Amino acid sequence: MPHLLLLSFATLLIVAVLISERAHRTVLSTAVLFLLGGFVLGDGMLGVIDVAPGDPLVDLLAQLALFSVLFTDGMRVAIADLRSAWRLPGRALLLGMPLAFAITAVVAHYVAGLPWLESLLLGAVLAPTDPVFAAAIVGREEVPGRLRHVLNVESGVNDGLALPAVLVLLGTLGGERASGWVLFEEIALGVLVGVMVPLVVVRLERLPFLKATENLQPLVAVSVGLLVLAICLVTHANLYLGAFTAGITLASAGPELKNEFERFGELVTELLKLAAILVFGALITPSFLFEDIGLSGWIFAVLVLVAVRPLALLLAFAGSALPRRERVAAMWFGPKGFASVVYGLLVLQSGIPPADQIFHLVALVIVLSIIAHSSTDVAVARQFP
Repeated sequence: MPHLLLLSFATLLIVAVLISERAHRTVLSTAVLFLLGGFVLGDGMLGVIDVAPGDPLVDLLAQLALFSVLFTDGMRVAIADLRSAWRLPGRALLLGMPLAFAITAVVAHYVAGLPWLESLLLGAVLAPTDPVFAAAIVGREEVPGRLRHVLNVESGVNDGLALPAVLVLLGTLGGERASGWVLFEEIALGVLVGVMVPLVVVRLERLPFLKATENLQPLVAVSVGLLVLAICLVTHANLYLGAFTAGITLASAGPELKNEFERFGELVTELLKLAAILVFGALITPSFLFEDIGLSGWIFAVLVLVAVRPLALLLAFAGSALPRRERVAAMWFGPKGFASVVYGLLVLQSGIPPADQIFHLVALVIVLSIIAHSSTDVAVARQFP
């Protein structure tokens, strides 16, 4: 199975790279290609990729991919950058995200029929956004820079902000190995490791007799990430919060290291993300979408896309200086992406009683989000002069 998975991944990667320029102008983004590829090659269709939620390979891939993504997300958001233009992204994160979390939980309870704790968990899993599925919005010069900044900062930070809620709720429901005070200790230790390791390495790197050669500069940040990962695994600290904290600390204390790491690190992260999305797609089957999810699940998924985020950001941006057209675009473009994919896999592997139902709903929302947001981003971007 690992060999066929590797063969499938390598083949799709070559196809994605070769058609990337043309696909960038259509709804067929790289992530969409891997999701569809996993779906077609998975057990429900061709059966080339045979994976199950409990497979050690799935668990390892999800861990590495999420660690890499959170580390890279943290690297994108230095404290100095946030101070320079924080007001509008702050509204989206500190008001819009909790509102979306809460409204999703209410809809999950009253529409999908989940108990309150499970509804809150589903809200936390679906809280992060990922503009990779709306690349035309954040990547086109005609789109106002203020709007692009709001969406970029929001998506760069909300993965890490949603994570503690996911972990605590999983622990409360009995799906984490640690719960209560032990879980708090793991979270606190992860944050401590994420702060201290980058600070020590940056201080060492600036000593006169210690200096990396120019071609090895990108490996300084990579080595920090690997060291944080290793220490967290050895000490049982929470490696995800360790990764996110380490990224922010390294970008803030050593901005030159952030610049050196940027291209190399993002390519490594992208590879891990695409591999995880391929596995996620392979776990989705036709019966999964059309038989296992009832009408209430479909209604829930549609409401999450067309009502939850628009309502949350409508309230969050009330009274702001953001023009109406940009406000409407931000309200619509809250695509569910990679963080929700991996958080959904964590829930599926947790063993809590409603894990399968929650994963079904997460998967449906992500699939519908990819279709809806990837097919409208170019059209909306062209509305800006």
